[in-house]
Amino acid sequence: MTAKKLTVISAALLALSLGLTSAPSHAAWPNSSSSEQVYSLAPMLEKITPGVVSISVEGTQKSKNRIPEAFRPFLGRGGQQREQPFRGLGSGVIIDAEEGYILTNHHVVDNADKIKVSLNDGRSFDAKMIGSDPQSDVALLQIEPDNLVEVKKANSDDLRVGDFTVAIGYPFGLGQTVTSGIVSALGRSGLNNQNLEDFIQTDAAINSGNSGGALVNLKGELIGINTAIIAPTGGNVGIGFAIPINMASNLVNQIIEFGEVRRGALGISGQPLTQELAESFGQKTKHGAFVSQVMEDSAAQEAGIEAGDIIIKVNGKSIKGFSDLKAKVTTMGAGSKLKITVVRDGKEKTLNVTLKKAGGADVNAAAIHPKLEGSTLSNSDDGSVKGILVTDIQRNSPAFQAGLRNDDIIIAAGRTRVKSVGELREYIKDHEDVAALRVKRGNNVLYIIIR
Repeated sequence: MTAKKLTVISAALLALSLGLTSAPSHAAWPNSSSSEQVYSLAPMLEKITPGVVSISVEGTQKSKNRIPEAFRPFLGRGGQQREQPFRGLGSGVIIDAEEGYILTNHHVVDNADKIKVSLNDGRSFDAKMIGSDPQSDVALLQIEPDNLVEVKKANSDDLRVGDFTVAIGYPFGLGQTVTSGIVSALGRSGLNNQNLEDFIQTDAAINSGNSGGALVNLKGELIGINTAIIAPTGGNVGIGFAIPINMASNLVNQIIEFGEVRRGALGISGQPLTQELAESFGQKTKHGAFVSQVMEDSAAQEAGIEAGDIIIKVNGKSIKGFSDLKAKVTTMGAGSKLKITVVRDGKEKTLNVTLKKAGGADVNAAAIHPKLEGSTLSNSDDGSVKGILVTDIQRNSPAFQAGLRNDDIIIAAGRTRVKSVGELREYIKDHEDVAALRVKRGNNVLYIIIR
């Protein structure tokens, strides 16, 4: 074989390795902006890095003074609670430039009294919390929509192991930092069994301060929100996790529309599918969620799901196990319609399901109006009245001084009937100067003015 032929073959192999053939777009290497064909991520990053922001927070958190062992017989074991100030740093992603919405992690802004967002062009904004969801570690902030750049979303359901990833954030309080890697695994869970987990695992370097930052594909589309790392040495070891953007978007849409997360409920209990369990039911399926019980009057019962079914797909996408199923279903809103595929008696069957409401989340009312600071609100429907329930209020807070109390139900704003936190937010957005809230307290009705 001549040297000339070897050169041609080598060039062809190089072209294949760099994705210069007609491979699928998610596998293609970014084109260079120069005529010398130097392959670089720079052209893509220049477009989207203005949409990734730094977040700094200040607040107070409660801690307990430790009681020495010798004094515990006299003082008990609890200790005295005290408030301790803290500061924190994280990252966020602008997902709506016109509204000024920023997506980040709940743990970045949890207990924060002040939230400041800094852009990579040097500008800073005070941000307000619109809502958050501790179980999925998602929070939505809002800043003034002044000439912002948003990061477009991808469909994270289309991700495959081996797809290239780029992580953007502000680790260790440094300036904006970019790292790259691949999708190492999908559907990871088990980091915290109390939370909803369906993580993208990546080996793109993620460190402290990257939380809430962007994980994007080679097109510059948002595929996930960086949230956690495994770091036995305290630094990056190539195992990072991101919340899939489809999952985060489901929650954000609920927060924007209703002022809270309205979790969908399927109404089953079950367990991971083991080989022994599958064999005992005569099934050959290796992956899925085994249904051990179907609740009365649940969405699952109405759809025809039965105990002993093995759920293998949601909306045509395969699921690995019960934690995967839980994360997908409970982050969809109540009323969502989906197709669930089960294996029953060795045959696949697809059922149409409409999710029911699993219970609401509290909303920090300060995000609605400064005079409501110190109170938390939740949608209420006790059968007799539908409105907004005051679930908690801090004494001497602006909301307390305005006249709100625990268990009050806000039923109207001005002459407008309001039945949800979202409706109250929309009213106050147009009446920020002064608003009269009609409140039901026990058997009495009164008006509370906020201005």
